[in-house]
Amino acid sequence: MASKLSLLTEVTLAGDLLLKNRVALAPLTRGRCGRSQVPTPIVAEYYTQRASAGLLITEATVISKQGMGWAGAGAIYTPEQVEGWKGVTKSVHAKDGKIFCQLWHQGRVTSSCFHGLQPVSASAIAATGQATDYDGSKHPFEVPRALETDEIAGVVEEYLTAARNAKEAGFDGVEIHAANGYFLDQFLQTVSNKRTDRYGGSKENRFRILAEVVEAVKQVFPSTRIGVRLSPNGAFNSMGSADNFDVFTYYISELNKLNLGYLHLMDGLGFGFHGLCKQMKLADARKVFDGVIMGNVGYEKLTAEGAILSGAADMIAFGRPYIANPDLVERFQNDWPLATGDHATYWTYENFPDGDASQGYTDYPVYKA
Repeated sequence: MASKLSLLTEVTLAGDLLLKNRVALAPLTRGRCGRSQVPTPIVAEYYTQRASAGLLITEATVISKQGMGWAGAGAIYTPEQVEGWKGVTKSVHAKDGKIFCQLWHQGRVTSSCFHGLQPVSASAIAATGQATDYDGSKHPFEVPRALETDEIAGVVEEYLTAARNAKEAGFDGVEIHAANGYFLDQFLQTVSNKRTDRYGGSKENRFRILAEVVEAVKQVFPSTRIGVRLSPNGAFNSMGSADNFDVFTYYISELNKLNLGYLHLMDGLGFGFHGLCKQMKLADARKVFDGVIMGNVGYEKLTAEGAILSGAADMIAFGRPYIANPDLVERFQNDWPLATGDHATYWTYENFPDGDASQGYTDYPVYKA
């Protein structure tokens, strides 16, 4: 007997885009776009296999040469990359899917090994960790250059250009990646932002660049087709600040004024927890955000259903379960068991026999009842 789940009912983003269910494919950096960073037919196949989700969110997609720091990640700043994404969106739409492009600048966790440029960030503070180049060599994260105040408008312009490219490529909307210790998150958190100009210091100043990016992207997409991703709890890329609970409550309340399509909150702790303040949960965000809230990290079918039934969330994004289960929605619907993914092929172009990028990517079968 098939389950009747609230998770599988329709939802509308800010009164605009109707989604066939409340399941989202979380953005997953899979490294399958090669050195050109151009999505190929195998990338289109991957997303199309998962088009039964209410919303597909692409892998984090690099908005500029300067913003690049992950081998094989997709990008959207050249005409060739835009053409590659057109193949993805056309294929997904043919299967009645909806797809947003996640706009990504890595900031201080880019690497000069890819482009010969010194990383840039809010402040000249390096993250702990390393980048892996196309040959598999490891490069410790460099000390970034703090952007001059008058340079920030140029980066905001890169987000605008990326949004225009996403529109041309046929995406239904975009998600602004302001989480996981990447560029925008580096401005939001005190651990990485020691600026004394109008982009640092107070929470209002630290929020300024994200607000400017949203306003820029609104020149291309209506606010109802824009999502923003935040990670107040995460420790990834050396993040975490003692004031996060309070300042992210403020950030979310400010985003609430913008009539966004959704807020994508990484509330779960499975991606690491800095432990410097109390955990921000979906219910905390719901107190200050009236629109669609998407939860993420570590959810299973029943915990996702509980989050929706509680009213704390309207959607749930699934990451790793979607890697090995392209038919995740159907498995939820029919109470079919979930397959287990091969961790060695999750994020990297490496270890593919004979250069076969389909391994651990498009070769997971649907369930046979």
